Amino acid sequence: MTERIGILAGWEQSFPQAFIDRCNKVPGIHAEFAKIGGTPERFVSPYRVLVDRISQEVKHYRFYLKAAALGGAYVINDPFWWSADDKFFGYSLASRLGVATPRTVMLPQKDYIPAIDKSRSLRNLEYPLNWEAIVDYVKFPAILKPADGGGWKDVSVVRTPAELLRAYNDSNLNVMTLQEFIDFDDYARCICIGRERVLTIQYDPKQIGPTGLRGRYIFRDQERWLPQDQHDRIVNDALRLNHALGYDMNSVEFAIKDGVPYAIDFTNPAPDMHIEHLGQRFFDTVTDWMVEFCVKAAKEGRTIRDRYAWSKMAAEVDPIRWDRST
Repeated sequence: MTERIGILAGWEQSFPQAFIDRCNKVPGIHAEFAKIGGTPERFVSPYRVLVDRISQEVKHYRFYLKAAALGGAYVINDPFWWSADDKFFGYSLASRLGVATPRTVMLPQKDYIPAIDKSRSLRNLEYPLNWEAIVDYVKFPAILKPADGGGWKDVSVVRTPAELLRAYNDSNLNVMTLQEFIDFDDYARCICIGRERVLTIQYDPKQIGPTGLRGRYIFRDQERWLPQDQHDRIVNDALRLNHALGYDMNSVEFAIKDGVPYAIDFTNPAPDMHIEHLGQRFFDTVTDWMVEFCVKAAKEGRTIRDRYAWSKMAAEVDPIRWDRST
């Protein structure tokens, strides 16, 4: 019996094609770019596993993946939790897990769509904001950034109350977070696969990468890069975050200051896996890990429904310990 694996991707080329080619070398596996058309309300998924690299940009795909999960597919990443997550939730979750995070405050939107009547629809908002208390908690310098954003879009470094108010007034419809600025000594980006494997790579978010985007991997002898205790803590914290989030494919970034790795960015369920950025060595590693994980999930017949059946039982037995992991 042949198990089918589908991948949804947009403009990226290197990872999706390499993933398909390597999956198809495994006996009993057929991988392809998933084909999606009109979808009935109830169907059996033609794919045992679906890898999602694009639904954050295509709403139709996200809706389909939720239905496919009900139809028996194992979707990577879980479309239900991916839809629910945001950056600020991630910081709240990490702090409860005991993972070091910068001090962070979520701020109300500066502006709203025309349908919102500010005099009637926003009665629950504190006004004016207690800026003094907010700044006293976070301290300067700080980072003002969207609570659900990424890719350094609409991010500002603010060092004074005047700079903060100016940047906040320009934030328009975004829900923003004000976060402690970690003037890091070192920085790590981890590519995490299957909630079991973590590839830790030195990274510089300040540099411009080979394709013109912000951020560059630093290629060196990784075994001699970090002290063992820091490396072990980063790997352990990355695994804890991915188990709590239920992500099987993610990148987790740590800013290291005075020996402490602070989790900075870790809700990236379609992480950078381009060969142009990772280089051949790291690209081969994460691609092979993804192939192994997806093939195993397909052959074992895993489904998203199994995860929620387990979670429901766990919640009934011990609601204090229940989380999203399986």
